[in-house]
Amino acid sequence: MAITAALVKELRDATGAGMMDAKKALTETNGDMDAAVDWLRTKGLAKAAKKSGRTAAEGLVAVVVDGGKGVAVEVNAETDFVAKNAEFQEMVSGIAAAALNVDDVEALKGANLGGKTVADVLTDKIAKIGENMTLRRMAKIEGDKVVSYVHNAATAGMGKIGVLVALSGGDEAIGKQVAMHIAAVNPAALSEADLDPAVVEKEKQVQMDIARESGKPEQVIEKMIEGRMKKFVAESTLLNQQFVVNPDLTVEAAAKEAGATITGFIRLEVGEGIEVEKEDFAAEVAKAAQG
Repeated sequence: MAITAALVKELRDATGAGMMDAKKALTETNGDMDAAVDWLRTKGLAKAAKKSGRTAAEGLVAVVVDGGKGVAVEVNAETDFVAKNAEFQEMVSGIAAAALNVDDVEALKGANLGGKTVADVLTDKIAKIGENMTLRRMAKIEGDKVVSYVHNAATAGMGKIGVLVALSGGDEAIGKQVAMHIAAVNPAALSEADLDPAVVEKEKQVQMDIARESGKPEQVIEKMIEGRMKKFVAESTLLNQQFVVNPDLTVEAAAKEAGATITGFIRLEVGEGIEVEKEDFAAEVAKAAQG
């Protein structure tokens, strides 16, 4: 596979590695971006771990809670200007309310919203506002109590990040604090049992490769890996993370002190995982000059 300058730049932006190191990593991995990131980490050349998703698209995440049931919905638009449009916000609010009564995005597209299907309402809005819009995803959660939080709220119940937390026991206050923690820290899973085994195995392999680069004996490496994986689990899972409100406690311990048990959570961020091509200003001017 040809290693292009654009590919090298993408890897540099994702890892903070130098140009030659990024090029070598891509060459060694035949252009596989994820493998190149792991190669750089193994060699100690990545200054920051690759982000799990690049936030590129605009739009809103809306959250709605009805008793012990909550739903979060993401609707994308092309520009932040549309996300601030009251008409767009009203539509997103209506879609989120309709989502309480369905189980997935496809069913939501066919749900009734003001006498039309959600899909038709979206099509009409695209024609009126003049921007492409997408009903991208939804997620539901249930519990004895469900608490919501919106970060960077554009209006009530919707913004750039929407969080829902399901609790057993406790009150609204601890639920809100945990939801704010989730918005800030973005845990991968609730507990170790909920982590994707493939993600855990991949991290373990990377850590083993890093340890072997040190030249230490295998028995020493095994103990190193055990400690590093415990740290990985602690940093990746909500219940084991240090609570941002009180770093002396884990989130699980803080909830327990408040008489609550956290049973689940949802976190949706606008544009998470969507990649869009970006041009620099000079390239935009050149394109405009060419007509």
